[in-house]
Amino acid sequence: MSVTSLRRGRVLVVSIEREAKRNAIDQEVADGIEAALNLLEDDPELWIGVLTGTSTVFSAGTDLSAGMSPKGERGGEYGLIRRQRSKPLIAAVEGFALGGGFEVVLACDLVVASSAARFGLPEVKRGLMAICGGTFRAPRALPLNVAKEMLLVGDPMPAERLYGVGVVNRVTEPGRALAGALELAERICANGPVAVRATLKAVDDVVTADDELGWTATDEGFATISASEDMKEGVTAFLTKRPPEWTGR
Repeated sequence: MSVTSLRRGRVLVVSIEREAKRNAIDQEVADGIEAALNLLEDDPELWIGVLTGTSTVFSAGTDLSAGMSPKGERGGEYGLIRRQRSKPLIAAVEGFALGGGFEVVLACDLVVASSAARFGLPEVKRGLMAICGGTFRAPRALPLNVAKEMLLVGDPMPAERLYGVGVVNRVTEPGRALAGALELAERICANGPVAVRATLKAVDDVVTADDELGWTATDEGFATISASEDMKEGVTAFLTKRPPEWTGR
């Protein structure tokens, strides 16, 4: 299985385990995340979720060899990106969280990362753009110019920098991100579950009020890119492991 779930009391730990592909998300992984988060949402005995990868990588994002942004019925892209959640979800990040992997992190409520973690939105390096919420969730979570740097330059940033701007809640020693996330989850579980869910909903209702505009703008941008020669060149160059030759068309 490429996604596993483990109950730890009131906490559900969901792990992406496709390390040979750097935990890149194909339809099987998206289906696994979808099923796990459906369980979290529907089981009253579960109060909080932790989403993690393996000891060396969180996720490299979409598996481009398998198509664009696989979806789940309730969660949308990756089984998570458009999900309506009532329970908190913590990302526990070791290694790289790139492209869709970072967009998964941005879709979570809290982030615990090891000091070796790196976050990035490298889509422009492949002639693409972030289409799973990154174009509006990154500017919402980060200072605007830092978000633009991530979106336009495409280079990864270390956990310490994202901690400094408030995206990462806790930085741990390498190999301790999951333990740190579980500690944070247990602290939340010590609080009233109804109050936690009501608080989360109140925050999300305000913060996500402009999401529809964000999705519309993303769709318009991707339509422009999809018609370009550069997109085809970028994806082909990535899959064949060579530098792209851009034409600007």
